[in-house]
Amino acid sequence: MKSTVPRICQLIFLVLFLFLFVQTEYRGRDEISAAVNAFFRVDPLVLLSYLLATKSWSWLLLPALLMVVATLLLGRFFCGWICPLGTILDLVTVKIRKTAPIRALKGNTKYWLLLPLLSASLFNLNLSGLLDPIAILLRALTFLLHPLLGLVTREGWVGLYRAIGERRDTLAPAYNLIRDNLLPFRDTLYPLALFSAAILLGIIALERFESRNWCRNLCPLGTLLGWLGRFSRFSRVPAGLCSDCGRCRELCPTGFGQDLLRKEDCILCLECQRGCPHDRISFLPSLKLRESGPLLPERRLLLGSLAGGLLLALPARFRNPEKESRLLRPPGVRNEDDFLKKCVRCGECMKVCLKNALYPASYQAGFEGLYTPLVIPRLGYCEYNCTLCGQVCPTGAIPSLPVEAKRREVIGKAVFDKNHCLPFARKIDCIVCEEHCPIAEKAIRSRDVQVLGLDGRFKTVKEPYLVEEICNGCGICEKVCPLETKAGIEVFAVKNRTPISRQAIVQEEKRFNDPYN
Repeated sequence: MKSTVPRICQLIFLVLFLFLFVQTEYRGRDEISAAVNAFFRVDPLVLLSYLLATKSWSWLLLPALLMVVATLLLGRFFCGWICPLGTILDLVTVKIRKTAPIRALKGNTKYWLLLPLLSASLFNLNLSGLLDPIAILLRALTFLLHPLLGLVTREGWVGLYRAIGERRDTLAPAYNLIRDNLLPFRDTLYPLALFSAAILLGIIALERFESRNWCRNLCPLGTLLGWLGRFSRFSRVPAGLCSDCGRCRELCPTGFGQDLLRKEDCILCLECQRGCPHDRISFLPSLKLRESGPLLPERRLLLGSLAGGLLLALPARFRNPEKESRLLRPPGVRNEDDFLKKCVRCGECMKVCLKNALYPASYQAGFEGLYTPLVIPRLGYCEYNCTLCGQVCPTGAIPSLPVEAKRREVIGKAVFDKNHCLPFARKIDCIVCEEHCPIAEKAIRSRDVQVLGLDGRFKTVKEPYLVEEICNGCGICEKVCPLETKAGIEVFAVKNRTPISRQAIVQEEKRFNDPYN
């Protein structure tokens, strides 16, 4: 019975992960009470990289600190009991026939991934989210698999409606139930969707060579948990293979090295205990604080990792000013450097974005900004009353703000392109951007001006202008601009992203309501 507990626990946490993933979605409510960010907040790799990069503490990551303490006491149980990616690998392992292990992945390969990531964080470049197993799984689901599920389901339902004709009303309640509780709010296939799915499929494909290949040889989170697990007070008895039986070697998903199961490799799955034909195996408290062997990797590995982290971090300090002008971050992000230090690149903010404004950065933000959220106004805009992205961010990279405060946060500033904007370029009226501006005092206004028309005659045209003091850069003006391709008004990033002051709003409200102004 004891040996089945880890499997049951794995399935429970996988179902919980998928449930929270589906709940991390706009379902007609302004607040999300439960989100998949809980898994990142118990992630020690997220905790450690955050601490090294920001040199500060966040109470949001207190559960991760508790996970560290639990690992020090119990061992590397997270990988064998909780990790959703590990559970998926266990489920597919039985379906994949194994070949010979990849020798190049053995040895210190896992440390060559973990330590440079932590070293880069120390030098203010937090890239741990790129290789964090929970982030890898979540990005594949968010950017491709879940939207694809929604697209296929909706198209299939349309075909079913056409096939059954008048009887389709009988299926409407079933579709409404699926739509409201399972399908994404909108069907959006994101940039890097195929790349994200390919990484997940590559990890699964590694199972062809040996079970839990990713977990035992590559995963940075697993490597960190394994190092912490060396201090566990629980040990496997016997620690090695019995002289008259070698079945443990076949059953163990993380493998015996030199006929000995090290604490840092053991994920406490209890498969050896369940399959032992002699009923000899147990896991008991031990007086040994840690197992024998060097506590830290060899010196050249430490120095090489430190140099590798520095080499990753240095080029990230040089940014293209032209690209920076269009790096529009979610509301509440005031400092680009602080944002990059905290962002896990999980994609949750993009999943919940109500008006489809957020997309993962690829080339726009350089290597250091890969997968970080960007506002792309031509594709979507930041809803004036929406605070969902801040609610689901696991580390506070996007702060969770009340609606009133969020409205005053500056994303960027709108700028008219007089070579494209219709009133300037073609001398015809257009007040679409003014009509859609959500700010009550209107950050975009128009005034009647006399201009020389294209036919050579003077005419009165409503010419738009920007009240920069109260523009928050939400992007709706650029989104709704009736021009095809390039808009006549664009939102550009600004260095000063301090919130719009209440005094400026009051002054503009008086000016806006004064008909003689």
